[in-house]
Amino acid sequence: MQAFFRLMCFVAAVSLVAGCSSTPPPKKVVPPAVVIEAPAPPARFTIHVWNAVGQLLVRMDGVTYETRAQKLGLYAVEYRGEKFLILTKALLLSSEIKSLTTEVRGALPTGKTSSSAPARELLDLLQARLPAELIRIASEKKRPPAKKKQAPTKKTTKTSAHR
Repeated sequence: MQAFFRLMCFVAAVSLVAGCSSTPPPKKVVPPAVVIEAPAPPARFTIHVWNAVGQLLVRMDGVTYETRAQKLGLYAVEYRGEKFLILTKALLLSSEIKSLTTEVRGALPTGKTSSSAPARELLDLLQARLPAELIRIASEKKRPPAKKKQAPTKKTTKTSAHR
C-alpha cells in the first residue's frame, strides 16, 4: 500500500506541476496582405457648355455617332468597337461649384457608369478638345451673320413714245 500511496503522490505532484505551468502564448498569425486593385476610375469630367459635346462627337475620327437626344443630354456612340452612351448633366451650384457646369460621363447601355478603356479614352479626347471647341463656338456667336449678296436688279427703262 505504501507503494500505491507513493505512486498517487507522484501522480498528484506531476499533475500539479503540469497544471501550474504556463503555456506559451499562441503565435499571432498574420494573414497575408491582400492586394485589392482599385477599380478603374469612372469615365467622367465636367465642363461649362454642354452642347459642344455633340458637335465634337459628330466630327471626331473613329467615333460612330449613332443617335442623340440632345435635350436629354444623351449621345449614343461607338468607339473602338464598343457601344456606349455619353451623358451630359447640368450640376447644381454649390460651395464647390461656383459657375454653370455640366458633367460629362460615359455609361453602359443600362445607364451604369462605364469604366471601360474606350469610354475613358473618348472622354479624355473630348476633354482635351472641348476648350478649343468652346472658343470656336463663341467666335461664331460674336460674328454677325453673313449677309447674302443680292442679285443685281435689272433696271428697266420705260420707253416713251414721242410723237
